[in-house]
Amino acid sequence: MPNERLRSALLARGMTVHSLADEIKVSPKTVERWVTQGKVPYRRHQYATAAALKVDVTMLWEDVRTQDSAADLSKAEITAVYPHRHVVPSTLWREMCERATERIDILVYAGIYLAEDPLFFSTLKEKSKSGVRIRVLMGDPACEAVIRRGIDEGHRIMDGKIRNALVNYRPLFTSHPEIAFRLHDTVLYNSIYRADDEMLANTHVYGIGAYMAPVLHLRRLPGGGLFDTFANSVEQTWEGARPVTEHDFTGA
Repeated sequence: MPNERLRSALLARGMTVHSLADEIKVSPKTVERWVTQGKVPYRRHQYATAAALKVDVTMLWEDVRTQDSAADLSKAEITAVYPHRHVVPSTLWREMCERATERIDILVYAGIYLAEDPLFFSTLKEKSKSGVRIRVLMGDPACEAVIRRGIDEGHRIMDGKIRNALVNYRPLFTSHPEIAFRLHDTVLYNSIYRADDEMLANTHVYGIGAYMAPVLHLRRLPGGGLFDTFANSVEQTWEGARPVTEHDFTGA
């Protein structure tokens, strides 16, 4: 039977049988059999296909061995688990960005501890000059999700934290237009900091500030799936967010 999930994943990525075949270095006829006849490829090709299509390998094939292996790979993506954000090594955030060669993504409500770090700002400036794509996503201080999060954390000042962070980011926004800033109005379940295939995911827990919540240090492995799950939430939030304007920095 045809593999409709594989066909749908190809369409979603805008790829064809031929372009996937070129990407993973197999013949187009081989890929065609996977799609139209439901043939199950070797596991190395399963992982290569999933990586090219940016989906979890278990979404494409229900092979029990593949599912077990994918679960093991996801566990292997976890480099470290910190019980609280405040015990994460203070230099790790900056060191991750220093290692980046392609992209840096920051998804937060306020992220005030980064917005108050001049060395972190210097790193972003240098990376933007070297061609690294940098995107900063912060909460819209006037939206319901931000107000609700402030209540959940027990302080009711999340909007003020964001406005304070925006003031700190304004020189960077003005002098480095290649660094993209957007404001989102989504409910965040994690704050995410990505540098290429490395990530810190800070969970949000009801009743405590994010600095007290756990942090996962992840490194992406093809076929793992855990890293990509968090990364996809960044992409979805970015698409629904609006660009920051001068008004957002001044409030005028």
